[in-house]
Amino acid sequence: MTELLPLMSYCFVMSATPGPNNVMLATTGANFGYRSALPVILGIQVGIFVQTMLMCVGLGSVFVAYPMAQQVLRIAGALYMIFLAWKLTGASVAGTSAPKAVSFAQAALFQALNPKSWLKAVTMASVFMPAQGNMFVNAQLVAVIGTVVGVPCNAMWALFGVSIRSLLKAPRNQRIFNLAMGAILLVLAVTFLR
Repeated sequence: MTELLPLMSYCFVMSATPGPNNVMLATTGANFGYRSALPVILGIQVGIFVQTMLMCVGLGSVFVAYPMAQQVLRIAGALYMIFLAWKLTGASVAGTSAPKAVSFAQAALFQALNPKSWLKAVTMASVFMPAQGNMFVNAQLVAVIGTVVGVPCNAMWALFGVSIRSLLKAPRNQRIFNLAMGAILLVLAVTFLR
């Protein structure tokens, strides 16, 4: 257990701190409620699980051999976050023309463009995956720990969104919140482009 504590701590820090996934979850919780955030949480975790497994079994070596591939993913991820920021600013709690919440598949596929998820997966594979033993078993262990730690952290962000939902009944407050969430995503996108 003491060998797993650093991995669990790292997963907690990466899953609990602000990032594209958590901004998306807070916004989904605030605009659509917790029930609508559940598929997003599951999609995020499935996407990160697959990403971590791929990194642990060798995709990381592709990034070492072809650094441009990692650069392209980083730029594509930042551009997608800018698109999400634009979409989030138009979300509405009360309006009938409100966009739909992010789906399970969209959340899972977003991880392929999420620079923070890539950083997490690369670090888990390169720093925390045991070198001895069966590679697939070790990769599953690392990915499962990431999921077990990540789900409650993601749920916390969705619940934060739900907790402020009553404050957002006023259209002005809702607009300010959505603009702030969009601005946070925009800032994150810009930092990933540096």
